[in-house]
Amino acid sequence: MISIRGAKVDHATLQRWVIRFVPLIDESVRKRKKQVGSSWRMDETYIKLNGKWVYLYRALDSLGNTVDFLLCARRDKSAALAFFRKAFRENDLPEKVVIDKSGSNTAALMI
Repeated sequence: MISIRGAKVDHATLQRWVIRFVPLIDESVRKRKKQVGSSWRMDETYIKLNGKWVYLYRALDSLGNTVDFLLCARRDKSAALAFFRKAFRENDLPEKVVIDKSGSNTAALMI
């Protein structure tokens, strides 16, 4: 958008804007509670963020809307448990959660 208007912005400037404004956007979005479906699909993937590899946990409802997400350094029971606690706190409890065969996700849901 900036280049369309003829301005030149360095990638470092964009990175600083992301670091500065993403927490504010996240906070304002989370204030409005959104309706999500009662069936969730949960998965995690390994992504590179700021030069470090992290796990992105996310849940989608039956319509494909993002229920919640969490970035963690590890893929273990405590990370899965933190994700589910956060997702359940922000949204209502789902009737069904579909997960992969990861032992950490299964263990976190059993608690």
